[in-house]
Amino acid sequence: MKRVIAIADRAALVSLKLLAALNLLFFLSFLAVLLLAGRAHAEAPNCAGTDLLTALEKNDPAAFKKVETEAAAVPNGKGLLWKLEKAGEEPSYLFGTMHMTDTRVTTLPAAAQKAYDGAGTVVIETTDAMDKAKMMAAMASEPGLMMFTDNTTLSSLLSPDDAAALNKGLDARGIPPGTVAKMKPWILSAMMALPACEVARQSAGEPVLDVKLASEAKASGKDVEGLETAVDQLRAMASLPLEFHMKSLVETMKLGDKVNDVNETMIVLYQRGEVGMFWPLFKAVLPDAADDQAGYAAFEQTMITSRNKVMAAHAGPILAKGNVFMAVGAMHLPGPEGLVEDFRKAGYSVTAVN
Repeated sequence: MKRVIAIADRAALVSLKLLAALNLLFFLSFLAVLLLAGRAHAEAPNCAGTDLLTALEKNDPAAFKKVETEAAAVPNGKGLLWKLEKAGEEPSYLFGTMHMTDTRVTTLPAAAQKAYDGAGTVVIETTDAMDKAKMMAAMASEPGLMMFTDNTTLSSLLSPDDAAALNKGLDARGIPPGTVAKMKPWILSAMMALPACEVARQSAGEPVLDVKLASEAKASGKDVEGLETAVDQLRAMASLPLEFHMKSLVETMKLGDKVNDVNETMIVLYQRGEVGMFWPLFKAVLPDAADDQAGYAAFEQTMITSRNKVMAAHAGPILAKGNVFMAVGAMHLPGPEGLVEDFRKAGYSVTAVN
């Protein structure tokens, strides 16, 4: 069987995971933009990307069918908006987001807009990202999450060839290698995984969907709550093996402009509400190597499943008040360990809207 590698090379998997992380790790995207805006030159935003799934359907129908079949088997894999109902409580809503500024993402579907407008409380993953002072405080509270605090540097962990690839990638972004030499790899990877147009829009002050929802809710007098702190999210990312993060960093550099294709594919799937197709597509782009499967499993457990349980627990008392609009990364919703199932286990009737 042909692989998606014919469309987007092996490096695409790592960047897919990184982009997934940005869509799962709400705070990290803001942190990346904050750091990148201060170090990179201005560059003309160009995010013209190709939908990899459409290309796969055309170039390798068998592989496309396999992805489609796997996605269809994912519980709760279709839909962004879910109604939560429990006796004695006003109904609430769970909505899947992407942490992006693209207008295709930030424009709510009609049913979601209606649910949002009528809610008394809006919940997002973390409210820390709404305030730059909180972001800086979170960064300063545990510097070891972001920076090497011993003699380690990024280049000391790389082969000469990989160090050269890293420096070339940094130069292309206008980032002097010396200024990020002590930065932990997952922070730099996040900076590189964000498309240039997304960095430019966020740097110019355009809000990602979650912040837009929270800010407008606060301005209209609604209560705004968060489920995690910025430090919680950074700790989750930092807990993954350093080897995984270093490999991710190098492969992201090699990917270059193809990050635009990955980003475009995710937005297209998101618009269609095909949240159950993300992971089957991610897995399809890499040969079945044991180490890669192990890395994927660790990533999924740490960045999705474990955090879902924490989110569901923290959401409980808020949902009990009723009339809540809860907006979290869309990849937290599907699957047997997703939030839709977690809320069913907590006694809610959960049904897809539209």
